[in-house]
Amino acid sequence: MKKLIGLLAVCLACSLSAMAQHGAPEGAGRPEVGGSRENIPPHGPSRVSHPRVPEENHHFNDRAGHPNAPHVHGGKEWVGHDTGRGDPHYHLDHPWEHGHFVGGFGRKHIWRLAGGGPGRFWFGGFYFSVAPYDVGFCDGWLWDSDDIVIYDDPDHVGWYLAYNVRLGTYVHVMYLGR
Repeated sequence: MKKLIGLLAVCLACSLSAMAQHGAPEGAGRPEVGGSRENIPPHGPSRVSHPRVPEENHHFNDRAGHPNAPHVHGGKEWVGHDTGRGDPHYHLDHPWEHGHFVGGFGRKHIWRLAGGGPGRFWFGGFYFSVAPYDVGFCDGWLWDSDDIVIYDDPDHVGWYLAYNVRLGTYVHVMYLGR
């Protein structure tokens, strides 16, 4: 009898451990912004057809609990990518002056940050810098350990979008080369 109770206790402990690793059922408790690889957007934003006029001190926390930074809702809606091609914050006199990033785009290419900061950061031998206007939007990034995904920016020539998987936020980044 003691062996049977012991065996049941071991089985219960193993099943609880397996349930903890599996997590909550799909959709239950999943954050709407970041915090999950399931929230990684399958593709970058669409080109803006009706741009919002760029303004200083724009607020991005569109719902309670959302960050006051450009972010993505549930891997689909790119909040904050709405100023279009004429936004002077992202104008470059010499777009692509360091070449084009060829490391891979989208959710199938998750990169681990390896060091640096907004002025110059790197992963996988590739170097980038955050757009000066966006530096305040990445103050919570862990430059030596966060996972990011790179997307083409369809509106701002010379810029890419770096999406932070943990936070669900993104910033404009310039490729600096290898």
